[in-house]
Amino acid sequence: MRTFPAGFVWGAATAAYQIEGAAKEDGRGQSIWDTFSATPGKVAGGDTGETATGHYHRYREDVALMRSLGLGAYRFSVAWPRVQPDGGGAVNPLGLGFYDRLVDELLAGDITPYVTLYHWDLPQALEDRGGWANRDTAYRFAEYAQAVHDKLGDRVREWTTLNEPWVAAFLGYGNGVHAPGRAEPADALRAAHHLLLAHGLGTKVLREAGAERIMLVINSAPVFTPAQVHDPAAPVSEADAEAVARIDALLTRQFLDPALRGSYPEELVAAHAPHVRDGDLELINQPIDLVGINYYNPTVVEAAPGTPADPAWPGSQGVRFCPVDGPATAMGWPIVPSGLSRLLVRLGRDYPEVGLMVTENGAAFDDTVEDGRVHDADRLDYLRTHLRAVHDAIGEGADVRGYLVWSLLDNFEWAEGYRKRFGIVHVDYGTLTRTPKDSALWYRDAVSANAV
Repeated sequence: MRTFPAGFVWGAATAAYQIEGAAKEDGRGQSIWDTFSATPGKVAGGDTGETATGHYHRYREDVALMRSLGLGAYRFSVAWPRVQPDGGGAVNPLGLGFYDRLVDELLAGDITPYVTLYHWDLPQALEDRGGWANRDTAYRFAEYAQAVHDKLGDRVREWTTLNEPWVAAFLGYGNGVHAPGRAEPADALRAAHHLLLAHGLGTKVLREAGAERIMLVINSAPVFTPAQVHDPAAPVSEADAEAVARIDALLTRQFLDPALRGSYPEELVAAHAPHVRDGDLELINQPIDLVGINYYNPTVVEAAPGTPADPAWPGSQGVRFCPVDGPATAMGWPIVPSGLSRLLVRLGRDYPEVGLMVTENGAAFDDTVEDGRVHDADRLDYLRTHLRAVHDAIGEGADVRGYLVWSLLDNFEWAEGYRKRFGIVHVDYGTLTRTPKDSALWYRDAVSANAV
């Protein structure tokens, strides 16, 4: 058994649009994901989040599930369109009222709420004015952050500004496979900067309002050459090393360097120069307490002269993204637990001024219910091996404060619709019945033991 440090946080994570449903209830406005998923051909199966898992009406049942699993923390996102249907101005009391009730229910169950302010569901009204490519959206975000803190700040201690700004910017505006579905690489870079500006402005607002702990969550991954995936000591050519550094700059340092150091990495200074204004980097560089890491698999690249840039990776010309041999999840993502420990150790070394938390880690597999049980041995093994990797990183000095499994529930998996299941709790999408999987029962025991 590998025992985790005293006070290690165990929990689960979700996102509003993926679970809440009730998309047209209680004054909620339209989000970019409502628009995107209603557009033919954008989401597998034509699925939308209009009903999702019905969490909006079943939150008490879901909190009771968390209690039965012994979870100490629940990371959820607030739907901006519920709070400000038009992306600004008047606050919708019915929308904020849902999160008010949810927080009370969590606290009554001795579960710490971790509030994420932005998990991709931008109000459509703001997208109509340019979305994250429009600088003004960052200032609207700060007003929204203030409104949410005004309602919940007397009870919520843990705040996250943004979830995965790389995805929001480069899949939303670079290659268009996520909402709002725009394929405009120049706007993707602009969106990335404005998301960081929103983080800085939001952090400033939260801190001034008395927020105790503030976190930025990124979808980081170690960037390796094919040979390095299973052999960290494998030799690397000069060209491959440059390719690795360039992709690492786009994925990780593009966000952590401005947020924690007040500067863009050298590789990206020229790319961001057209939209960075005087004072922006000082605004972005607000003190924060934690960096959240969403890890699923490494990014594997090699130099390949003549290869055009991937639209999701502006400036990646001459770089080939490589597959990884070995087992993979139902998403086709390679299973490399050692990538998580190597990533955490590296981030702890490079950014020692903040603590780390694994805010998402999990896997989609093709689950079936048999006699009232879901025997998801592959997911159970995935969680076990990745938690061992977290323990390894702590043993090597990484300041990792907790682990939040992705996800509590099967849910609307963005462009994949409902065909990919990440939950440790199975959801029957016809009846919305919840069934804890074997992985949930194993996780309950790990939480209880504070060990794997």
